[in-house]
Amino acid sequence: MMSHARGAKLFNEGDQARNVFIICFGQVKISSTSRDGKTMILKIAGPGDVMGLSAVLANVPHEVTAEAIEPCSVKTMRKQEFIDFLGRHGIASMHAAQSLSGEYMTVFHDAKRLALSGSAAGRLARLLLDWGRAASNGRAELRFTMALTHEEIANMAGTSRETVTRLLNQFRRDQWIQIRGASLTITKPEQLEKLTA
Repeated sequence: MMSHARGAKLFNEGDQARNVFIICFGQVKISSTSRDGKTMILKIAGPGDVMGLSAVLANVPHEVTAEAIEPCSVKTMRKQEFIDFLGRHGIASMHAAQSLSGEYMTVFHDAKRLALSGSAAGRLARLLLDWGRAASNGRAELRFTMALTHEEIANMAGTSRETVTRLLNQFRRDQWIQIRGASLTITKPEQLEKLTA
């Protein structure tokens, strides 16, 4: 198990895939950069998520960069060690297949969200709702810690930092959300849902 500080890169886009990484504690930003230097955050990975799986199994370089957005602990398995493990444990192979399927569905869902939500407000509302539901673990209260900057949120929502700041302030004035430090609570999820329709 290795500990990583905020900002530490576990691997970079284009690096040869030599390891599979399992997050035990903390959050990791998964991003990709275009040729013109624009970065898009694809996912925020958390405890239990496996990173580098598709690159290791396909024997290709990493297509994304993984960077800690808060202190985290990560278990690292060398490529061959992981492949041998899958060969010995059929149930692990099933979990790997489920993880790949989950990654595919996440990418599909995110692409659909960006393509079909006509407004920046709708895309931001969808992100906030998704994060709130993921962090709530079935509880009624939708509260989560915003570990990303407004610029990083803008990259995920396909908009500008200024628009994210303006919309968050508007949502707060309308009392749809409360922000205390890095903690965000969605007080009126039904209002945010209306924006996503």
